Amino acid sequence: MSTPQRGFRLGAARRSVAVAGVVGLVSSTAWAASGATVPPISSAGTPGLRAVSFSGYTVDVPSGWKVVDFSHQPHACLRLDAPAVYLGHAGDQRACPSSVIGGAPGLHLEPLDGRSADQLTRSSLRTAPTGEVPSSQLPRQGPISVAVPGAGVLVTAVYSATSATPIRRALTGGHITDGAPARPMHSPQPSAAASQTGGKVSAPGSYHGPGFDACTAPAQAVMDAWRASSSYRAVGVYIGGVSRGCGQPNLTAAWVSTQAASGWHLIPTYVGRQAPCTGFVNRISYDVATARAQGRAEARDAVARAAALGLVAPSTLYVDMEGYDNTIPACVTAVLTYLSGWTHVLHTNGYSAGVYSSAASGISDLSAQYASSVYQRPDDIWLAWWNSAADVDGGSYVPDTQWAYHRIHQFAGNVSESHGGYQLTIDRDFLDVGSADALQDACPTKVNFTAYPALHPGDRGALVLAGQCLLSRQGFEPEAVTGVVDASTASAVSAFKSSRGLPSDSVLGRHGWTALLSAGRSPYLRLGSTGDSVRKVQRSLTAALGTAVTINGTFDRSMRRAVRAYQTDRGLPATGTVGTRTWRALQRGL
Repeated sequence: MSTPQRGFRLGAARRSVAVAGVVGLVSSTAWAASGATVPPISSAGTPGLRAVSFSGYTVDVPSGWKVVDFSHQPHACLRLDAPAVYLGHAGDQRACPSSVIGGAPGLHLEPLDGRSADQLTRSSLRTAPTGEVPSSQLPRQGPISVAVPGAGVLVTAVYSATSATPIRRALTGGHITDGAPARPMHSPQPSAAASQTGGKVSAPGSYHGPGFDACTAPAQAVMDAWRASSSYRAVGVYIGGVSRGCGQPNLTAAWVSTQAASGWHLIPTYVGRQAPCTGFVNRISYDVATARAQGRAEARDAVARAAALGLVAPSTLYVDMEGYDNTIPACVTAVLTYLSGWTHVLHTNGYSAGVYSSAASGISDLSAQYASSVYQRPDDIWLAWWNSAADVDGGSYVPDTQWAYHRIHQFAGNVSESHGGYQLTIDRDFLDVGSADALQDACPTKVNFTAYPALHPGDRGALVLAGQCLLSRQGFEPEAVTGVVDASTASAVSAFKSSRGLPSDSVLGRHGWTALLSAGRSPYLRLGSTGDSVRKVQRSLTAALGTAVTINGTFDRSMRRAVRAYQTDRGLPATGTVGTRTWRALQRGL
């Protein structure tokens, strides 16, 4: 599609909607007819159930569930959009679509060996020496991993609160048959790449260029071939979420470190609850308080999963919000409240918040609330607009002055590409991302000053050069960076101030400087924080307070005193930390 349908994300056909109650949707006969192999299955003796065995470990599952044996179908995709049991180590996942939305329950039984060792570090790991998992050890919703050393099997169970019954029945009734090949639990070994990155990766980093996203993290051979044979240098990976549509057999901390060391920019994506006015299985509540709590809970889960993969703050974690009907006000309110809760928790934990959505619904709704004091604004956007244009132009959905240098554009979907002999079905993206804070330091002229006096038309000098560069970084570009406040610079100043709710005159005074110097990401900062965002606040406080604040990128005690002075003067709680309310005040030029 080249033009959007109102309220729904362009190219929405790339996602498969998992409808509640799909248990038994695909029969084993139909699955076998599609080319997959159904291993021999014995009757469990209970109506509606059948026993599935792997390496001496047996579980009872609904008779309508499909069963896939990777030893017979090495290219099959481990999908989570229909109930299924997968047996053995997953192959290269070449048969996966670009992505799907999950929500169905499923099991993956694979050997407990060195290949699966990285998964043994997961906080969700349980151990079942006899094969049975006590009901008390099963959380309300998955995913969880269960090691069955007596049979040498690792079980991964995926389920939501509404689809937990068959999984609970299978795991609490799992058992080991006589003669099962017991195996010891292997310890994960650090990769060579992990030693290069220190096991810590900040994603996606600063990058301008093409990227792709696929339903499952590609195998290492695929990543290496695409790195050598394509122009792609960024890849989207689904790190979790109750609506994630594909399993991630390759996605481990070692995989993340290896890609980062190879020069890949990763786009960590979490597929949680969807808009309440959609037909997806897992949906946000229409109740505002509940929607906010759901957004916060899923952000906490995303932080935990990112940290387990070695993706550290200030990485940007993107939440996937599929297209929805934004002509329904209550639905829009629920989505924006959920996303605000998501952003709040990520900022509290030092991460940056990103949102993936349809340009016509989620992104345009966020744009309409860009300057809102009700909703907490995400740091980055990833707009789905399948117009085949490899750029970050938001068209009529989002103006250039919003989220400058903090955008990804998904411009094509569900396309097949082959590089280095490996074919994948992907969505194509173009990225223009990086820390706006770092971009301040990247200005070709000095931006650190002991004072930021007002600039008037006709003024010239180093401070004017800094102002022109910073305006350009926010998408308000003078015709040229000349060091003179000419007519085009005065117009850019006026437009920037108007966008922040300030008087739209052409003088860049204290309020304008405060807003301009604090523009961009707004992570939670406290004593001990370091980096570009700290320098940004130090510059902004220098302008706001009218007194020099040391600009060194370290949140020390003297900076804490300056923060408290600013908070007290503006009627904010004098916490000495820079959180949502303080950022909002600075970015509004108060």
